[in-house]
Amino acid sequence: MQLRSELLEQHLLRGRLARCYVVAGDEALLTLEAQDAIRAAARAQGFAERQVLHADARMDWSALDQAATGLSLFSERRLLEIRLPTGKPGKKGAEALQVHARRDDENTLTIVSLPRLDRATRSSEWASALQSAGVWIDVASVARDRLADWIAGRLGRQRQTASRAALAFLADRVEGNLLAAHQEIGKLQLLYGDGELSLEQIQAAVLDVARYEGNSLAGAMLAGDKSRITRLVAGLRAEGEPLPLLLWMVAEELRNLLRLKQAASAGRPFAAAVRAVRLSAAPALVERVLPQLAVSRLAELLARCAELDRLAKGLPLAGRDDDPWLELTELALGLRTS
Repeated sequence: MQLRSELLEQHLLRGRLARCYVVAGDEALLTLEAQDAIRAAARAQGFAERQVLHADARMDWSALDQAATGLSLFSERRLLEIRLPTGKPGKKGAEALQVHARRDDENTLTIVSLPRLDRATRSSEWASALQSAGVWIDVASVARDRLADWIAGRLGRQRQTASRAALAFLADRVEGNLLAAHQEIGKLQLLYGDGELSLEQIQAAVLDVARYEGNSLAGAMLAGDKSRITRLVAGLRAEGEPLPLLLWMVAEELRNLLRLKQAASAGRPFAAAVRAVRLSAAPALVERVLPQLAVSRLAELLARCAELDRLAKGLPLAGRDDDPWLELTELALGLRTS
């Protein structure tokens, strides 16, 4: 059974829990909240014992069979959590998960946590077996243009409201980081209590502690969002983010885009090629924008990264601004220009 994350609470209130829940998504806050809701419902129904298996590359998958078939020490009903951060269990893991999915044990409730899977992995036998065994919840990320509405909903939960201008300001300050937004929203309740929040109140609460994420720069570059790029670089500079680290992140993203362009020219499917690189920007955004990026442009910007590295080390360059931060801004703005 497949279930939208926003319907999970309603599902859990019905009282009859599935024996297996898969929570798949890339947004840490939302996936954690979904798992917490399932845990709370399970505890309320007597699943008092909890065991967690971290399925990394070194995992011995026989541990899953031992955990599932071993006797419980403290409770008749138990919660078994399988955390698979890569979403790739390997051959032995896939077989173990399929065996586990076929177990009919009403005294064991399983939660499997995964990142969002690509289409091929989502259609694999082990993933299909888990979905057939219970409930599969795909937790969607919050798009940048929907962040203000998301914040409004969270404020509403704690009986607070805010104007569109105030919501837009807070969305800009957290830069898509839902964990940061969650912290700021909680702080607004502590500071002001129930009721309408003014723009001035929100500014006073968050202005001095807002944080910018270096990883957000790659997404802004690909989106061609000029105002956001300028604001991000200025914010990162004000917060003392090391320029060499940012430059390395930008250069690495450009290298990965070049690799993906080369893979596309060789006829490799995007879903297969993207698994071989580590992108900062969202893969869906990269897939949409990649055909618009010229290899020559990517190579040119990568060469400018090398020049900027020299400038950041105090070596002057003819025809370049003496301020490396301004040069970084120009470089970032240049990805989506012809």
